[in-house]
This record gives sequence, structure tokens and C-alpha cells, in this order.
Amino acid sequence: MATKIRLQRHGKKGKPFYYIVVADARAPRDGRFIERIGSYNPNTNPATIDINFDKTLDWVNSGAQPTDTCRAILSYKGVLYRKHLQGGVAKGALTTEQADEKFQAWLDQKDGKITGKKSTLTSAKEEARKAALAAEAKKKEDKAAAIAAKNAPVAEEIEATEEEAPATDAPAEDSAE
Repeated sequence: MATKIRLQRHGKKGKPFYYIVVADARAPRDGRFIERIGSYNPNTNPATIDINFDKTLDWVNSGAQPTDTCRAILSYKGVLYRKHLQGGVAKGALTTEQADEKFQAWLDQKDGKITGKKSTLTSAKEEARKAALAAEAKKKEDKAAAIAAKNAPVAEEIEATEEEAPATDAPAEDSAE
């Protein structure tokens, strides 16, 4: 029986959530499956991938073929790299200890990248929030200045008309005398 490791869609329209399952290649996408080995949520940033590493490695070693998307997910989580290292151990190119060291170094590097991305996203979100607050404060100040400018000329016009009125009255008095 040809088995595939593939995604089984759940969730609502526009908000997908996937189970990573091992299924017969002839079964429908959301139909019968042999075993559920993980989940994938693309709605979060970065995407959340929860996978049972040992079961997945067993299925890949026993010949289950991942689909393109699942191949990318398994590669991201290190299942395919682990299989590659086990192949090197089987051929005698590496010892088990060397393979474990290489895999652990790869995991540490991967965790560093993920942590860096999360901190970058958090700082970018914080910067965007600060920029939005600054823009909002500037807009509020501009609006207050516009209201003040709108109200200020009215007071100046009253003062200007009061100053002009006595000046026009004085020549009239001179001509009457």
C-alpha cells in the first residue's frame, strides 16, 4: 500500500488549520487516514508546527512519501535531516555520536534563527505601535492648531475694527469744528 504524509484541512473559511497525517494515497484529502502525527497552523506568525518527531521519522524510514508541503514542513523540523544522518551512519560514513552532534548543532542553530525572528517581529510590532502613536499625536496637534487658527482670526478682526473705528471718528470731529 502506498502511503503518503500529507495535510488534512480543518478550520473555517479563510482560517485554515491542518493535521499532518499518514494516509493511503488513494484516500480523499480530508477522508480516512492511518495515523495523525502532528498539526500545522499557518495563521500564526511564525507558523506553528507541532509534530511527533519519532513517529514521523519511523514513517519516513518505512517508505511513506511526503507531499511537497509536508516535505517542506518535515525539512523545517529536521526529520529529513535526521533521516539523512541515519543513512550516513548505516553506510559507515559517520558514527552515531557524530550524527547526534551534527543534529544537535543544527537544532541549536535553528532555534537561534526562530528566536531571532520572533524578537525581530516583536520589536517591529512595538516600533509600529510607537510610530502610530506618534502619528496620532501629531495629527491631534495639527487639528488643535487648525482649530486655534480658525478661532484666532475672529478675535484679531474685532480688534482691527475697533482700532479703525476711532480713526474714522476723529476726522469727522475735525471737520465739524
